[in-house]
Amino acid sequence: MSQPATPLPFADESRRCRTAQMLWARTPVRERLECVGRFRHLLVRKVDALTAAVERDLGRPSWEVLSTDVLPLAAACEWLQRRAARLLAPRKVPGRDCPIWLVGSRDRVFHRPRGVVGNIGTWNYPIFLNGVPMIQALTAGNGILWKPSELVAASSEVFHALFAEAGFPADLVIRLPATREAGPMLAEADIDHLLFTGSAEVGRRLAGRLGERLISSTLELSGCDALIVLEDADLDLAVKAAWWGCTLNKGQTCMAVRRSFVHQSKYEEFLAKLRDHASPLSAAGPMHLALPAQAKLAGELVRDAVDAGAKLLLPAVPTNPADAAGFEPTVVRDVTPEMAIGQRASFAPIMGVMAFATDDELLAMQGVNPYALTASIFTTDIDRADAIAARLPTGAVTINDLIAPGAHPATPFGGRRASGWGSTQGVEGLMEMTTPQTVSVRKWTFRPHYETVNGEIPASTLLMRGTLERTHSAGFGSRMKGLWKMIRGIVQRATT
Repeated sequence: MSQPATPLPFADESRRCRTAQMLWARTPVRERLECVGRFRHLLVRKVDALTAAVERDLGRPSWEVLSTDVLPLAAACEWLQRRAARLLAPRKVPGRDCPIWLVGSRDRVFHRPRGVVGNIGTWNYPIFLNGVPMIQALTAGNGILWKPSELVAASSEVFHALFAEAGFPADLVIRLPATREAGPMLAEADIDHLLFTGSAEVGRRLAGRLGERLISSTLELSGCDALIVLEDADLDLAVKAAWWGCTLNKGQTCMAVRRSFVHQSKYEEFLAKLRDHASPLSAAGPMHLALPAQAKLAGELVRDAVDAGAKLLLPAVPTNPADAAGFEPTVVRDVTPEMAIGQRASFAPIMGVMAFATDDELLAMQGVNPYALTASIFTTDIDRADAIAARLPTGAVTINDLIAPGAHPATPFGGRRASGWGSTQGVEGLMEMTTPQTVSVRKWTFRPHYETVNGEIPASTLLMRGTLERTHSAGFGSRMKGLWKMIRGIVQRATT
């Protein structure tokens, strides 16, 4: 006697979400966007509750949460309100694109929702990084099973309540337990697509299991991003960017600057300016990180670099904070690309600095790293920066700025190589939450291809050969011969 199948995790939640999603998918896009608009307005009304909740969870100041989480999410909602209805509308395929052997065919391409989308959420920017793909998924007609990070229990509860208050149907967005165990369980649940923002190590395991189940995914994984300073750069601007990019959110940012490549002619001047700029800013001492393991890893990366010949720029003397999760912002000079500090992804305020002589050397040094999330280039020569960008295998390149443009609501965000695949934000992010469906309507009854199953029919073969020659031959004479064969084939079929 066969044993009953083991039920999938979160079976009841998946069933309820799928029922709600099927009704939601039939709701016109403009009506869905009314909920998006109310959600956007709630971000304004509830901003104090949201920022206070994140501050309780992570110790991040409210002003930082406002600027890095709430404001970019509101902008993403506003962009969807303006653009989504047109982007999700069915697309008619022009008749001129129809091949001659499909004459009479009328084709439309629809963007259907994927169904139930699972989201294993991150904690470092819990409102923005969870909110953008979720609001895009809902706009596209999907339902969501959301597993928040266990580090942001308070803010996820406040944030989840906004969806119901905005008028999204009950069970369309279901919040799962914020536990470490719930993430792998969600990958086993009855879902149609999985969103994951997190480490490359976990992403690889999820990708393997989802591949076995043939479930698609969007993986926003780790980064070890590069700041490139060319010899004509505004050094004061580049120094401010490097320090801000290294220490924003205490270094707990996937796009944080981990590696700075500085042209050898400006190397010492850059380091001197960086030390002068950062010394008073780092006087507050160690930063408390959300994960003690990241503080430990950062210390190991710095010690490894120094043992291999690099030198501490900041702080002048290593510190040993009593807090196990404490780490003082650290800059290491004379790093080489092969050192672990230039290879490993980390979530702490550390940065390695190295010199390069030519663009080719720069690209070779940069390419040693397995991650490919973003890069930034500081220069006054935009043409040269564009040429370098074309050779960087990263999801985004920012010229004379960093990190902030990654929140642009109209541009896609996503990595390559060990930094994952797929996109969130912009047109590409919205389309990622859909699957294309082609609907073809054929007029008349002329179907010569039906006859080929019973063996060759000379008239049909003549017609097909003539169609090939008439449509694709190089010379005018050959095309006219093809047209004549088509006519003969049609006449033969009609008289057979």
